[in-house]
Amino acid sequence: MTPATHSTLFPQAPDTADAVLDGLDPEQREVATALHGPVCVLAGAGTGKTRAITHRIAYGVRAGILQPSSVLAVTFTNRAAGEMRGRLRQLGAAGVQARTFHSAALRQLQYFWPKAIGGSMPRLVDRKIQLVADAAAACRIRLDRNELRDVTAEIEWSKVTQTVPADYAPAAAKAGREAPRDPAEIAQIYNVYEDLKRDRSVMDFEDVLLLTVAILQDRHDIADQVRSQYQHFVVDEYQDVSPLQQRLLELWLGERDNLCVVGDASQTIYSFTGATPDHLLDFRTRHPGATVVKLVRDYRSTPQVVHLANGLLAQASGRAADHRLELISQRDAGPEPVYTEYTDEPAEAEGAARRIRELMASGVPASEIAILFRTNSQSEAYEQALADAGVPYQLRGAERFFDRPEVRKAGIALRGAARFGGNDTLLDDAVDLPSQVRAVLSGEGWTTEPPAGSGAVRERWESLAALVNLAQDFAAAKTGATLADLVAELDERANAQHAPTVQGVTLASLHSAKGLEWDVVFLVGVAEGMMPITYAKTDEQVEEERRLLYVGVTRARRHLHVSWALTRAPGGRPNRRASRFLDGLRPGSTATVGRAAARGSGGVERGFTSRPDATPRRTQRSPARCRVCGRTLTDAGEMKLMRCEDCPSDMDEGLYERLREWRGVQARLSGQPDFCVFTDKTLMAIAETEPTTPDQLSRIPGVLKRKLDRYGDDVLAICAGQELEQGPDGE
Repeated sequence: MTPATHSTLFPQAPDTADAVLDGLDPEQREVATALHGPVCVLAGAGTGKTRAITHRIAYGVRAGILQPSSVLAVTFTNRAAGEMRGRLRQLGAAGVQARTFHSAALRQLQYFWPKAIGGSMPRLVDRKIQLVADAAAACRIRLDRNELRDVTAEIEWSKVTQTVPADYAPAAAKAGREAPRDPAEIAQIYNVYEDLKRDRSVMDFEDVLLLTVAILQDRHDIADQVRSQYQHFVVDEYQDVSPLQQRLLELWLGERDNLCVVGDASQTIYSFTGATPDHLLDFRTRHPGATVVKLVRDYRSTPQVVHLANGLLAQASGRAADHRLELISQRDAGPEPVYTEYTDEPAEAEGAARRIRELMASGVPASEIAILFRTNSQSEAYEQALADAGVPYQLRGAERFFDRPEVRKAGIALRGAARFGGNDTLLDDAVDLPSQVRAVLSGEGWTTEPPAGSGAVRERWESLAALVNLAQDFAAAKTGATLADLVAELDERANAQHAPTVQGVTLASLHSAKGLEWDVVFLVGVAEGMMPITYAKTDEQVEEERRLLYVGVTRARRHLHVSWALTRAPGGRPNRRASRFLDGLRPGSTATVGRAAARGSGGVERGFTSRPDATPRRTQRSPARCRVCGRTLTDAGEMKLMRCEDCPSDMDEGLYERLREWRGVQARLSGQPDFCVFTDKTLMAIAETEPTTPDQLSRIPGVLKRKLDRYGDDVLAICAGQELEQGPDGE
């Protein structure tokens, strides 16, 4: 566990706004304290981007700069939104809206529909594939199962790129898409699909965004109402924004620029859905005054894993590669990645299962191990191998934890026991919270020992075991916690989709593993034809496959196993070879392409807007060092002082008191707490350094551009011993 990416299970909320910043590295602190104007965070894998942006929101809320209800944070998955809400709750910033684009748009659409459209809103369909099948049948076009899936994907791409049926063929050709059927046929199916939706009064997920965009474009009064509600926007995974989502974001913003975007072009892996990193890479062009912060300190992976990840991108090409970030591991050294070649795919699956058993026997929890593959069709062989080896597993992308039937039933049972447990003989011998939970869940199928084998029975047991473990952790963290307290905690977690850990090896596709991490990762099937996938023909498609492998590599904290098979089935012709992406990186191979080292070192680039055509100024921030002894500083308070706490101070006490008195006046005038002007540590640093110029003052941590512009003249005047003019009220 690393401080940049993990927290304890039930942490106490920080006492003050400044305490929210404790433990952040210098670049993360820049993100957290840059609360005004456009901000672009280029965050490499494992660099703590979620930590940085949640602490940014929490710091703004706790400092009184941001109102919780005025902040909208959007991301791309319910899991990511739930994690963000959970972290904000832990930081004492509950009430902030953290949603997916679709969830936020649907909420607004439902609220404004009666006013903007009237009547009943169309029903939202979860899956459009049956509608597409009906549309194809109406067109008398026969589609097999794979073609049906691919045509559905083409319709989704068309809608997120705002392409109407009549324009599909030229738009697909311009984008270089290989249509699964004749483009004219797809356009015809697409057109009938839209007609069927209208006839049946239903809409799909893309319609949610399209209709919201249409209302905000056409109804200025509604757009103004939304903009008065939300004043500050944060967008996570900005490299995955589609043109339609970007348009919605622009309508939310209006003419304002209080926007913070976070992303990594090297993790763009959804371009087939219409996502593009261009919005991220062009952010500084659209916002010349933006502050750009680069996060490159990798707290997740060992230097050995990071070296492989950097090596993958060093051979990349294209625009995203030109903006890649070279990660710098902050962890102790670990084992080298293990590369294994197998004769066939069943042998590869059995080899992974065997090694996993050894790891579990050595003490590695099953929940800290993952097997990642390129396509879902590869999963079956590994499910069978793990079942044969007696290893529990869970499929990523399956039903969400709190939506599982056994979890719902367990919640009802626990809620009933919390209300009427005094009359339940089942709880007579339960002396504490964990034993009460075990007693209640024993009636739902939980046992002290897991059932033999795998499958649905084992998965149900794992769900209940996760609740038992959560109760033990909750009781340890909250002295005197009752069953009712645990039920309340479960309700909050369910609302935030903050699921407890389920014991079992994770099986997941590389796409669904995005945003996750494990101590041990097995990357399997890393062979030509699978990585890159056979249908990746163009340079852009091949580079996206490379980025997909990069995402897989950077999921591993310590142990990384990379494998491939020479043939699909036993006895087959061994005509496969390891992926070209591993050339020059695995032992015994040579590189086919070479590139210069990445240019993406960490640091901050501040935008300025003194004139519209100004060239953005680039600055790189070195590690903070004590100005007395020269030691590198990592503590937040020490970095503000620019010295170690125990190094001698040469602070002018009289100047410090004058600064404190001035700060109190400014705080009263602005109606904010004192620390929102400057914190005590920042005032101490000013009193110690006694700056005489704006440049010297700006070098003090905590004196950001906004505060320099607003308070710089006063502070420099006080440091020079000048008397300030009093305000109209005598202050």
